[in-house]
Amino acid sequence: MRRIRYGCIGGPETLFQEEVPVPEPGTGELLVRTEAIGVTLPVVRKVREGARPIPLGGELAGEVVSVGEGVSEYATGDRVTGLCFGHGYAEYALLRTAMASPVPAYATAADAVALVRSGAVALGALEAARPEKGESVLVTAAASGVGHLALQLARLRGASRVVAAVGDAAKADFVRSLGADDLVTYGRETWGEPVDVVLDAVGGELLTPALKALAPGGRLVAYSSGGGTIEAYDLLVGGRSAIGFQVAIVARTQPQRYAAWIEELWRLFGEGALRPAIHAEFPLADAARAHETIEARANRGKVVLVP
Repeated sequence: MRRIRYGCIGGPETLFQEEVPVPEPGTGELLVRTEAIGVTLPVVRKVREGARPIPLGGELAGEVVSVGEGVSEYATGDRVTGLCFGHGYAEYALLRTAMASPVPAYATAADAVALVRSGAVALGALEAARPEKGESVLVTAAASGVGHLALQLARLRGASRVVAAVGDAAKADFVRSLGADDLVTYGRETWGEPVDVVLDAVGGELLTPALKALAPGGRLVAYSSGGGTIEAYDLLVGGRSAIGFQVAIVARTQPQRYAAWIEELWRLFGEGALRPAIHAEFPLADAARAHETIEARANRGKVVLVP
């Protein structure tokens, strides 16, 4: 089978394709013939900034072709999506059953990759802020795979005003089509009328203006892999708070809650209320181009690889 990996730390140019045997599922694992693979900023960052090369894992969806010992929840022919911790940029990949979920008949593999994991991050980050109906919400990286879903979910959960923060004003039409009332760009000195909640997917130097965008008593939820530092004094002023969120912790420690999020996402999708956007689908061999798109922050929605 074909697989993409990298041999040294660097940019997209370090990715290469190789031929390797199809893996065998172990205990509690599914062997999936991949039909769609999600490209995420955390994986792209690991290629460029990681300590050493690791398998390119992440989101995928496809058909179960064999199951490992002890698996009773799934059978060959089932359509599933999930998070792969091994080699996911491949024609066949292994999924742990604990990280897998069914794909309904009315959805494509690309829909599943764009909706489930990114949607769980967006929904979980929103819930971490404990928003009340009628509060205002600002989403950074609002055109990203997670951000564009967070915009919609904030509105669906009762936000009175939804603000999209982006790096490029050219994304205005896209985020407004998803329900954003206002648009701000990162370079602005201020981000307009203060908001009750900020969902931040960028981190780094953007944490300071994101925190300043909060109204008194406002909450910032940080779920970025970009790091950054917040001064305690900035929290004291106005009684603001900062909350860290990582969806993997919830999936591991509160599986029922995580499953409820996925159920809600599919329900909203099936009703037509939540629209995952696919920015582009690249052939597996063009994984470098997919990474370049993410690094350039050019995407409007999800970037997907198709084996």
